[in-house]
Amino acid sequence: MGWHLGGRDQPPSERVERRDLGNDATAHGLKIDYPNDLWDVFFTYKRIGRDFDPSLGFVPRRAVHTYNFRADNRTRIARGPFQQLVHEFGPSLTTNLSGEWESYRVFFAPINWRFRSGDRFEFNANPTGERLVEPFEVADGVIIPPGSYHWRRYRLEAGTAQKRRLYTQVTWWFGGFYGGDLDQVIWTGAWNPTPLVTVEFTGERNIGDLPTGRINQTLTGTRLRVNISPDLSVSSYVQYDTDSDSVGVNTRLRWTFLPVADLFVVYNHNVRSLLERWQLDNNQLLVKLQYTWRR
Repeated sequence: MGWHLGGRDQPPSERVERRDLGNDATAHGLKIDYPNDLWDVFFTYKRIGRDFDPSLGFVPRRAVHTYNFRADNRTRIARGPFQQLVHEFGPSLTTNLSGEWESYRVFFAPINWRFRSGDRFEFNANPTGERLVEPFEVADGVIIPPGSYHWRRYRLEAGTAQKRRLYTQVTWWFGGFYGGDLDQVIWTGAWNPTPLVTVEFTGERNIGDLPTGRINQTLTGTRLRVNISPDLSVSSYVQYDTDSDSVGVNTRLRWTFLPVADLFVVYNHNVRSLLERWQLDNNQLLVKLQYTWRR
């Protein structure tokens, strides 16, 4: 145990560049890591050049310095109703290349407790800031003008043990958001009536009151998974959201007919409600055969 550079299967520092771009086409970073069970601590730093454009993958933001720190304490309890008490602290900061702040977030979870039954409860607070240099659309028709914004958001989360036949988790985000208020309620659950069948449920409700408009969004979905055998499974996911006012269905069959070969059949079906009349949006049928040659 002890402090060391790198860790978590990453090099301690790295530098990436391409010669076909501009003068500032490099990116480099550093990581210091202390991964342990009781205390898990790490620090990362990245500098992404103004002209950096990776050949593989992408970067969320160019011309920035990013700093991330995380310190988690996981205390295990030998007796009583609690199995583990987790306390988390993780600030992050992004600045431009001149050192001016662009965004920050402080993740602070003084309570993240898991009971011996497997159920858990969490509370955290998150001071956040964003400095927008151009308009930002957070929802349909709700545009945040450029400027500096600071707010605090809080989260309450409770979930039952995933070992139960009926598992559920409810998350409530509340507090400020870009000069206004936003409430987000997220619900997930799963029902396992038999070892071969799993039914999953998801739902999200966003209600916000911002200076430039109101947010009123609902997203629901359900997934059915049937494991006919270890080599054959079928899953189907249905989703509806009020923003696009559409229903989408994704159905996938996977058949491992040889130890080195898989067949995938995927069907996508989407319909959209236009003036209360459901109309076909698109259909898609995909067939994929995967075979592995071994020497």
